[in-house]
Formats: sequence, C-alpha cells, structure tokens
Amino acid sequence: ATMGMYDITEFGTDDKLWQLIALCAGTGGSILVIGSASGVALMGLEKVDFLWYAKKVSVGAAVGYFAGIATYLAQNALLHGGGFNLFNSIVPQATAAVDIINGVL
Repeated sequence: ATMGMYDITEFGTDDKLWQLIALCAGTGGSILVIGSASGVALMGLEKVDFLWYAKKVSVGAAVGYFAGIATYLAQNALLHGGGFNLFNSIVPQATAAVDIINGVL
C-alpha cells in the first residue's frame, strides 16, 4: 500500500525508507494475533484465545516492535554517520504523505 505513496525516483528501491517500512510491516502484525497469518494459524491450531493473547503477548510484541525500530535507526546512524538524520528525514515525509492523503479523501 505504501508503494504508491512515495515517488520511486525520490526513494530508490533500496532506500532506508523501504527497509523501515518492510521491518514495520513484517513485525507489526505480531502485536495483534489476528494481524498475521501465523497468528491466525496459532489461534486455530493451538486454540489460543484473542483476549489471552492480547493480555499476555501483545505488550511484549509491541515493546519488541518499537525496540526493533529504535535498533534499526541507531544502526543506520552508526553505520552511515550523521546522527539520527534518518528519523528526521523520514518522519516529515511520512507526515506530508498523510496530509496529502487526508486532503484527497
């Protein structure tokens, strides 16, 4: 869904933005058991209840999700230098994209 939000000439195919989006999409579904195919399979095969998962696992999954994002940003800052410029460059662009979408809808 995000591929149409950003111009491929501005953000190349191996840009840090796409890597961060892939990280978020790949791990974000684990916060809710119904957010991923593996979670739905877990509910079906092991008879895990949604509320049990929400109480016991979702908080840990959310902590891991945000820790993964922080680690990704820190790793890029250390490997590519320049501090946390990745965070400063992605957040305004993502906010502008949301503003554009809200203006269209």
